[in-house]
Amino acid sequence: MNSSNGLVFAIWLMGSVASLAAPLPATSPPRPASFRFAAVTDNSLGLWEGTRPVLVYNHGVIRNTNTPGKVGRSTYFHPIYGLDGEVLTDDFPKDHEYHRGLFWAWPHITIDGKEYDLWSLRGIRSEFRRWLTQETVADRAVLGVENTWRVGDREVMLEKVWLKVHPASAEGRAMDLELTWSPIEQAITLAGAPGKSYGGLTLRFGPRSKTIITTPTGRTNDDLLMTKLPWADFCGDLGKNKNALSGAAIFVHPDHVDYPPAWMTRHYGVLAVGWPGVTARTFPADKLFSCRYRLWIHRNTPSSEEVQKVYDSYCAETRLQDNGN
Repeated sequence: MNSSNGLVFAIWLMGSVASLAAPLPATSPPRPASFRFAAVTDNSLGLWEGTRPVLVYNHGVIRNTNTPGKVGRSTYFHPIYGLDGEVLTDDFPKDHEYHRGLFWAWPHITIDGKEYDLWSLRGIRSEFRRWLTQETVADRAVLGVENTWRVGDREVMLEKVWLKVHPASAEGRAMDLELTWSPIEQAITLAGAPGKSYGGLTLRFGPRSKTIITTPTGRTNDDLLMTKLPWADFCGDLGKNKNALSGAAIFVHPDHVDYPPAWMTRHYGVLAVGWPGVTARTFPADKLFSCRYRLWIHRNTPSSEEVQKVYDSYCAETRLQDNGN
């Protein structure tokens, strides 16, 4: 889609003094900037709203140039940008090199009696298979991706990723994520990390000197483990202007299995939705299961009450959509 910044900024007034005294004709409202997808590299697809970068989806293998011999990763979002162009996410952080922007992975995956680790990429990997859609219209951009999990040359899981990005407003930007999986030919068991619960949707934030984590009960100075939450928010000085704070919240869809799931939050830079959590769950072959979330990107440091209000609106919106309204 071509970028369009067509705005009507002025109305030329012509005629007599009487006509100048008459009411001015109404101006047309500004049109929203167009979304567009474009390749960033052979391995990465970017999304922009007008001239503003929104995110990058890394469909090909990305390697750390500082440690080129290590295993690469793919099928994740990074960078994800804030409303003012700041990079919110991190990739290959020194404290946990396998963390990678917005990703979804489990540390304990059992297939045919053998255990694998997609979280730290041991024995199993996720690979891009094909694009399902790259749709851009005035009020949304939709990305659809089909991936597979592979053990050696064998495909063990079919994965589909659907991301709908909404236009930015003065308050924030919403991105709706739906993930679906179907084990191929044999059952797969998933479990999170014992005592911590990470394993599932994870958002790794970039370097900063200030960190504020907010949950429905307020701001917390403690790292949370195995804590049931419908949402959590993370803020910090993530841009070049260290006096300006921004961040993102993860909202769990109200119809999520085991709602609300158990989370892990870390002040070093992580929001992690743990599902199915520390109790392993087996998914039968060729049976579909799915999870839905919203990423809400914002400026400043909203209070718990402010984030809850946005979350409540999200829940009301999903009810209307699910009811076909």
